Amino acid sequence: MTSPLLTQTEEFAGSRSASVQPPSAKLVVPPNSVFMNIKRSHVEALKALGYTESEARFLYIVATHSGYFVARQFLAFTCGHWGKRTTAFWGKLHTKKHARTEYFPKSGKVYHVFSRRLYRQIGRENLRNRREHEIEHIQRRIAMLDFVLSHPERKYLEIEAEKASYFCDQLKIPIGFLPEKIYYRQKTSQPTVRYFVDKFPMFLSSDTSSPLPVVTLTYLQGAEASLTEFVHHLRVYLPLFRQLSEFRFLYLARVDSHFEKAKELFNSVVVIPLGSDVSAELCRYFQIRRAWDLKRYASVTEGDLIFHNQAKTRFAEERFEHLYRGWKVGRVTEADIRGEFGGANHPVTVHFGMELLHRVGAHERKAENER
Repeated sequence: MTSPLLTQTEEFAGSRSASVQPPSAKLVVPPNSVFMNIKRSHVEALKALGYTESEARFLYIVATHSGYFVARQFLAFTCGHWGKRTTAFWGKLHTKKHARTEYFPKSGKVYHVFSRRLYRQIGRENLRNRREHEIEHIQRRIAMLDFVLSHPERKYLEIEAEKASYFCDQLKIPIGFLPEKIYYRQKTSQPTVRYFVDKFPMFLSSDTSSPLPVVTLTYLQGAEASLTEFVHHLRVYLPLFRQLSEFRFLYLARVDSHFEKAKELFNSVVVIPLGSDVSAELCRYFQIRRAWDLKRYASVTEGDLIFHNQAKTRFAEERFEHLYRGWKVGRVTEADIRGEFGGANHPVTVHFGMELLHRVGAHERKAENER
């Protein structure tokens, strides 16, 4: 029997509230924002390339968290206005070939920091942020930067190595439970395994009720109308969730139209599976169903038939049908089923929150068309 799941669906710091501003509102980043994770050596390394203190800090944040930015974000971070100072910054970026300007019909002008040398200066040379991407990806990256700029006080786990170290070294979770993606290059080269490739913001927060910092994982809703990608994301992270004793999950979106559905899906895909061992019931259902399909009626008891009829309704979704077909021919093992649907073997406390993501930026007329 699995341990009880302690769930708390709550609106933790920064979550949706009755006083939240409308999506069209523009937020200004507080002056002299201090980003705790920026080492002085990184700032000095970027200043050595010819940038000012504030420009260096901004470029570090962009390179680390998004790769892309728009003018309103720079103006908000520096509390600046359109003029000589901003023109000089754009000029340096292009003259030094550290960034390129891209134009999109509906999104306006976007700056892409792509220079390998600049990324190398701060130990971020292998980040995929410097690669070119499609507009949907760029819009999401800019939104992620909005989130980070709106919450400069948080202790972010910025890159893959920091995230892996936190879970594997500090929490002692085997690396096999981390969300991974395998990249194949040339036929003769070895595949590369990367972790946390979505790069959604992740940070640690102290809670008076917890002796240790609690990790907050986020998901940023893209422009797509459905929540299919959100569900896929949760399933990919579920093995990691099972290893944690406590975590927070923050759903981010530009509009709140999906909030209630997202909460419902989170409960269905994460909370319920963590709190109960669905895998045992699923395996029993498959065994009874196969015996019935093979006409081995003598091996099926009356209790089995009652359970089968109840389970048939419960596991009627197409994914369970697909799973059964795979299990029946040996492609799927009971260990695979336990890995995907087994409950946690220890108490888990889950906090879920939702946040309406605003566009940071000063009230500058020339920045109004920037996303």
